[in-house]
Amino acid sequence: MAADHSELLAEMTTVARLSATERLKHAQKRRTQQLKAWAQMEKESARGSRAKANKKKTRTNKVKFPDAVTLLEATARNDLDEVRQLLNSGVSPDLVNEDGLTALHQCCIDDFVEVVQCLLDAGACVNACDSELWTPLHAAATCGHTGLVQLLIQAGADLLAVNADGNMPYDLCEDEATLELLEIVMAEQGITQDRIDEFRGVKEAAMLADIQTLVQAGNDLNAQDDNGATLLHIASANAYLSVAELLLEHRAQVEVKDTDGWTPLHAASCWGHIQMVELLVANGASLNAKSVLDETPLDVCVDEEVRAKLMDLKHKHDAIMKSQDRQKGTLQKRVSSTGSRGKVVRRVSVNERSSLYRREHHKEAMVWQELGRQQEPQDEDEDRQTDNELNQQATLVGYAEPQLGPEEEAATSQVYFTPASGDPPLLKLRAPEEEQSNNKEPCCGLM
Repeated sequence: MAADHSELLAEMTTVARLSATERLKHAQKRRTQQLKAWAQMEKESARGSRAKANKKKTRTNKVKFPDAVTLLEATARNDLDEVRQLLNSGVSPDLVNEDGLTALHQCCIDDFVEVVQCLLDAGACVNACDSELWTPLHAAATCGHTGLVQLLIQAGADLLAVNADGNMPYDLCEDEATLELLEIVMAEQGITQDRIDEFRGVKEAAMLADIQTLVQAGNDLNAQDDNGATLLHIASANAYLSVAELLLEHRAQVEVKDTDGWTPLHAASCWGHIQMVELLVANGASLNAKSVLDETPLDVCVDEEVRAKLMDLKHKHDAIMKSQDRQKGTLQKRVSSTGSRGKVVRRVSVNERSSLYRREHHKEAMVWQELGRQQEPQDEDEDRQTDNELNQQATLVGYAEPQLGPEEEAATSQVYFTPASGDPPLLKLRAPEEEQSNNKEPCCGLM
């Protein structure tokens, strides 16, 4: 083994006294020792490497992905050989991912005809549904893959399959050639509009029956699921009008919010269900309700027609609220005016009451005329009709204002009251009656 650093320092004085020949021999000796040390280290290093290599050879653990992941990944790469190998090894062609998507769904999106045929030959379900109830035919029709649509139909794809949004494959098809193919096949199979409507209403009818059972059992119709959604949320999102009407008839709450802060009106607005929007608003749904992200139903609406309807409903609602506030304020003024007038009447003389009433009536008439000019023509017609009805009632009960001279006012037996004055006065003024004489005349003159 080569000498360490301290040993070499100790030899320095000895080496300094050696001759040149002796120093050369000493250096050769040290070099030989160094080479032996390096050889020993390499031998030990090689022994350690072989041990590690043997250790690696004995390791049997390998990374293995689930079959569903492997199959879908091979499908997405359009690797026909690997897909066929996996299917031949016993992997099911109907394995799904977390969204319920099968390999057949993936191929129909990507238009991999050969892989689709391979999956169908291996027994893949042609009507498999993902979490949103989309079938492979929905996917192929939406993407406009005419060849795949024909292949799926030949394999028995359901033309009337309805997804979670209530759409059939032909509803989602925008490609003219693909749509024409679907319509031809539907006509050949004798599919009529009545049959289409019947299939569309299957889920709504099932939900309606379930809710009727809940109503009979007295269960809570406002119960919320894990996401905070109620039955009315579900009906609103799917445009199940009959279900929503039944729920509202049994006092389902329209302002319940889910975990995102959405009300049923948010759901109906987002999915563009205009009739559902009108139904919910008619039953008190707030157009100003805000979600967790401070979004109103109008904010989440993307359909232009529904958006226009929401704007119209909002304007009408604001106008009604302003009208109610104005009528409430006017009513408060009338009550205040009538109450104060009654207190004044009790403090004035009989001769002054009629003139006081006239002044009050004149002022009030001016106020009503001013308010009438500010209201819409429809309000004026209604007020005019109401005044006419009140005039007729006043005439029937004798409350019409008489036209008398100044001297007759104090002795009149009529009530000084007009329809415009609000409530009748507290006192009804009548002329004093003459006292009857207590002296009785004898009937026969004998007394």
